[in-house]
Amino acid sequence: MSPPEDAARHLLRNAHESLPGGGLRAKLEEAEKEGRPLRVKLGLDPTAPDIHLGHTVVLRKLREFQELGHVVVLIVGDYTARVGDPSGRSSTRPVLSGEEIDANARTYFDQARRVLLDDPAVLEVRHNGEWLDMRAEALFRLARVATVAQILERDDFAKRFAAREPVSVLELLYPLLQGYDSVAIRSDVELGGTDQTFNLLLGRDVQRAYGQAEQVILTMPILPGIDGVEKMSKSLGNHIGITEPADEVFGKTMRLPDAAMDQWFALLAVDDPGGSPRDRKRALARALADRVHGAGAGAAAEARFEQVFVAREAPAELEELAFTGATVHLPALVADGFGRSRSEARRLVEQGGVRVDGAPVSELDVDAGALDGAVLQVGKRHFRRLVRAG
Repeated sequence: MSPPEDAARHLLRNAHESLPGGGLRAKLEEAEKEGRPLRVKLGLDPTAPDIHLGHTVVLRKLREFQELGHVVVLIVGDYTARVGDPSGRSSTRPVLSGEEIDANARTYFDQARRVLLDDPAVLEVRHNGEWLDMRAEALFRLARVATVAQILERDDFAKRFAAREPVSVLELLYPLLQGYDSVAIRSDVELGGTDQTFNLLLGRDVQRAYGQAEQVILTMPILPGIDGVEKMSKSLGNHIGITEPADEVFGKTMRLPDAAMDQWFALLAVDDPGGSPRDRKRALARALADRVHGAGAGAAAEARFEQVFVAREAPAELEELAFTGATVHLPALVADGFGRSRSEARRLVEQGGVRVDGAPVSELDVDAGALDGAVLQVGKRHFRRLVRAG
């Protein structure tokens, strides 16, 4: 491990805030004296199955801890997900079933391992159902740690309460349950986005109430989405998932406003080559495609981008999409072939967002003879070669 002063300086790079001041260096010095690694916590509620680039800001910081020999403890919030994190919410989150949460968790952590070192010496995965499935007496003890006034200091709760919007008792428990996770795994450091500051600080209170040394908290800036304004979020449709095809990663990055590029280069730890905004954005898009799909993926995606958007040509090699029947219901074909909902596919057809051999098609039902061998285009970047199967 690096000397504590050097390690602290390295780990605080790009971070938004570390509390208490000087706490991380003190934790590193303490761990060095005791001859042990730090236990660095990240709790993730699997309310959705996919990880996007915004999540990787924190995940890459965790990897830096791993590379210095410290243990990252990823907590699958299989119980806290049943409550729903109210951070930044103007209403109660929808309740997911246990089956949905478990399925999301499996996908989520398969993806997280693309960023983290998948080594049991520096990675521990736990489910908070291990300790939050507690007796009522234990829950009562936890509930005594904080007051209602303290919980209502949270900005999101305060706004909802002032507007007479409902705030459930279960939501009020969420920060305490997250804090108890820190007790259960004896966390030295907890990471999160800036929207998690209240929860992370309350975790210190919970640890103190249970007689443990208080964790240091490290918050990371929140990556804006491809709109350059709002927090990257799947629900807002401004995200780039780390399992998306390289062409999607490249194409979506090219939609990023110039004003947001500095943040993306810094938060995603991509070397900024300088130059014109166009050249910088292409370099960023190539680097991100390479990061999630391997070296060379970015250059190949850029070449296809040039072909489709500059030369206005369909790619030379196209995935085939088979269809049957004498008449084809175009929205159904688009939905099945491109993973869209039937309503979204119908809207795309009606609004001219679907083309056959470059020409917009607004008819819902099309003669099969006109489609066999044609190139079907949905939106600007999605193409399939149509093949009549019978």
